[in-house]
Amino acid sequence: MSIETLIQDPSIPAESGGMASIPYDAAGFDDAVMKTYGRFPLALERGDGCRVWDTEGREYLDFVAGIATCTLGHAHPALVESVTRQIQTLHHVSNLYYIPVQAQLAKWLIGHSSAERVFFCNSGAEANEGAIKLARKYGHKVLKIDEPIILTANASFHGRTLATITATGQPKYQKDFSPLVPGFQYVPYNDVNGIEAAITESDSGDFGVAAILLEPLQGEGGVRPGDIAYFKRVREICDETGILLMLDEVQVGMGRSGKYWGYENLGIEPDVFTSAKGLGGGVPIGALMCKKFCDVFQPGDHASTFGGNPLACAAALSVCETLEKENLLQNVQQRGEQLREGLRAIAAKYPNCFTEVRGWGLINGMELNADTDITSADVVKAAIDQGLLLVPAGPKVIRFVPPLIVTAAEVQTALQALEQAMASVMP
Repeated sequence: MSIETLIQDPSIPAESGGMASIPYDAAGFDDAVMKTYGRFPLALERGDGCRVWDTEGREYLDFVAGIATCTLGHAHPALVESVTRQIQTLHHVSNLYYIPVQAQLAKWLIGHSSAERVFFCNSGAEANEGAIKLARKYGHKVLKIDEPIILTANASFHGRTLATITATGQPKYQKDFSPLVPGFQYVPYNDVNGIEAAITESDSGDFGVAAILLEPLQGEGGVRPGDIAYFKRVREICDETGILLMLDEVQVGMGRSGKYWGYENLGIEPDVFTSAKGLGGGVPIGALMCKKFCDVFQPGDHASTFGGNPLACAAALSVCETLEKENLLQNVQQRGEQLREGLRAIAAKYPNCFTEVRGWGLINGMELNADTDITSADVVKAAIDQGLLLVPAGPKVIRFVPPLIVTAAEVQTALQALEQAMASVMP
């Protein structure tokens, strides 16, 4: 059972087997808050590092990290200090004025990536919306296409706005929200033939492909890494045609893959890429980044009231500087190898239950056999009972996305908790 299924059916987490119900006033919560999430019966109120505590004082090892968001874990001194300092001076002004810390953050991102320009917003969906708008204007103005098309992949995930759920190649997210936004076409992931065929079919009359939007590693689609040969060929196709290569780095970027950006694992550079989630370490911020040649936006084309405000930029800058200063990429690589090795050892104990362990750095997935009755949500619920927080990535994939500061001892504790959880769910 996937996280999206949990969202669609609020009753599911309540059927939690051994999970004790909490005395927290869930009914009062549900009376006041829209029921757009199916919530596990767990109310969290405090965090420190890679651990969180619920309202009853029970401790959990957090391998969800706000779904790949809390880069530095919880209450990290650098983030606390930067946010405290900024809120005491200037937390928000309009983008009608120059914001010095916004420029500092933009320069750090440019200095540590292939980007040459940055636009700041509040979330991954907004960053991807900006990329979609940029691609459409580029298609009109540069490629002279009347009806620009953006190719995206099956099983992708790009956000929850109307344009980004249309870009998302999963019909379950689109149900009941038609009419969807026109101008998108889906292709198989890691399949060059699908890309080439779609470009050939689309380039007729007033229509033409303006951009290809892909995830370097599909997160919600099951933690599926991109194929190096595939992405290199897509890069060549874009170079040959003038089509923009746009990468959604919202989940995999900001060091989570073991490199600053997921595309670095693929040996290519995008024309446009997006970031959010881990960029602010839990403080809402998103970024649309691009090369200068495709920065076709002019004043008035795009904007964001809160995007790039001093508070969010100060938080994000502290995350960026801490990643570099504490050499967290090395930790991500080492802990990722340790985690995958441990997950494979557990999978080997249950050969009829698991099919594969895959991922980069500290974004990893453990896939259950399609024939087993056990779902990813079953394992997640059992892990909660063992004091470990995990998140599904589809009905048969368990996702592991701890903070990038996770220690070797904490990875070992998580593996032990997972073993106990598996023992409890096995028939």
